[in-house]
Amino acid sequence: MENISVIILFLFVLFTLLGTGVWVGLALMGVAWVGMELFTTRPVGDVMLTTVWSASSSWTLTALPMFIWMGEILYRTRLSEDMFKGLSPWMAPLPGGLVHTNIVGCTVFAAVSGSSAATLTTVGKMSIPELRKRNYPEKMVIGTLTGAATLGLMIPPSLTLIVYGVTINESITKLFFAGILPGLVLAAMFMGYVAVYSKVGKDWNPNREDKLTFAQKVKNSRFLAPVIALIVVVIGSMYLGFATATEAAAFGVIGSLLLALGQGSLNWKTFTESLMGATRTSAMIALILAGAAFLSLSMGFTGLPRGLADLIAGWELSRLELLMVLLVFYIVLGCFLDGISSVVLTMAVVEPMIRQAGIDLIWFGIFIVVVVEMAQITPPIGFNLFVMQGMTHHEMSYIARAAIPMFLIMVLMVFVLIAFPELATYLPNNLRPGPV
Repeated sequence: MENISVIILFLFVLFTLLGTGVWVGLALMGVAWVGMELFTTRPVGDVMLTTVWSASSSWTLTALPMFIWMGEILYRTRLSEDMFKGLSPWMAPLPGGLVHTNIVGCTVFAAVSGSSAATLTTVGKMSIPELRKRNYPEKMVIGTLTGAATLGLMIPPSLTLIVYGVTINESITKLFFAGILPGLVLAAMFMGYVAVYSKVGKDWNPNREDKLTFAQKVKNSRFLAPVIALIVVVIGSMYLGFATATEAAAFGVIGSLLLALGQGSLNWKTFTESLMGATRTSAMIALILAGAAFLSLSMGFTGLPRGLADLIAGWELSRLELLMVLLVFYIVLGCFLDGISSVVLTMAVVEPMIRQAGIDLIWFGIFIVVVVEMAQITPPIGFNLFVMQGMTHHEMSYIARAAIPMFLIMVLMVFVLIAFPELATYLPNNLRPGPV
């Protein structure tokens, strides 16, 4: 009963602060401050300074702003136009046609950007006009792009996996390994849905594409060469053990600058805009992480994490039942908080439960990323919905309805992960990455 009272108190303070417009990171610190004042006699100011500094000075976190900057640079290049030119000849003959460029384009860009929003914007700014021009169903164009853009959270380099790894002190490189196969499987499931819809959808009547010879398709593929080379440098350097995640991020920034320079899209304006964009996003995430670290310490003094873990252990839930409870919990939480905030806010409580249930923390990282992906397309706070609304000017409800099939596919992906945990654990257990 005492634990329930503490939870209600923390949630009341948190949602009061968030409701008044306080930034998420500062709101977490405010909740932690209240907890420290009520449950310990230690000097709160000194503890907060020490905790915030420790959380902000982690060397592992250095990869975060570098990967964000890489995505910001690529967003300002002609990468989306080149990807469409390179992919469309290969996608057109498939059942579902050029709608597959949304999914494959998001998958490719996700491998050089850890941001779902950057993936959505970069791919969408080129594919939406082209698909509309070819008379593809609007709901399919918007739904597939909104859903597939969430692959930016899973396929490495993933910002959410970096934050998760830092929060639970797990290898970032191993988490990156773990995201590859599930990310590709989820992309294949999205493509399967498009193929089926193209056969049964009553509104499916796109214009026919001109047939190209194999030689013409290969010639068009040259547009994909720069981004494929960048993926090989960034991802390959980690997987072959030549570089840590942070060093690979530095290679990625250099590669993206060279790519932008080669395309003629790098000038002082785009350079400073990309740098400031990366700085703003990194500062926001760093503040959330610092607030979460302070909140975790504060909750430790209350005994809340261990108490809840013991309480749930007393329910004697099976592994599947515990995961189903967490699935529903994170879906509901995702209606009110963004993905990174959901992860850092809950890990102090959830991690003891997971360890006690004997669930692999690397596998759980992928589980939680899939569920957080759902939050990106869940109203009222689903960030991808806002980005898509800004691009298409459709009503939020229209975009959310268009994304429902993608949401359901992600739910199915959770059960696929539970049934085949090796999807997430095979590569981390069998490849030998370099250091964190």
